[in-house]
Amino acid sequence: MPTINVNRDQLFKLLDTQFTEEEFDNLCFEFGIELDEVTSEKQMKTKEQGMDRSKGASEDVLYRIEIPANRYDLLCIEGLVRALLIFLGKAEIPEYRSVEPPKGKLQQLIVLPNTMQVRPYAVAAILRGIHFTQEIYESFIDLQ
Repeated sequence: MPTINVNRDQLFKLLDTQFTEEEFDNLCFEFGIELDEVTSEKQMKTKEQGMDRSKGASEDVLYRIEIPANRYDLLCIEGLVRALLIFLGKAEIPEYRSVEPPKGKLQQLIVLPNTMQVRPYAVAAILRGIHFTQEIYESFIDLQ
């Protein structure tokens, strides 16, 4: 199963709730994910690369959470928060819809024949009206 690292304080801020470690572990269990480890970037770097390489690394608390392989929507903090808020009854299930592009001008995804040999399926989306902060941009890149 994939494991994601999320900043505990950022997660709780987005959930608009504080949990003890045990409470959050229980929530994860009830939802069907697993709180694998509570650590920090500094602890992870120290374990993997030694004390010298961990200098300057963040000591913010990180939750390492195991995500089921079929739940790609949970592989980023935004998706995890949305799913947990829905599970807790604090948010509605979102409805997504396709909309016509401005001025009816369609975009086209062109997949070349040599690409199709390696990637026979391709999907694209155009998101309009999205404003990225540095934090959101980094999460978006991580999700890819």
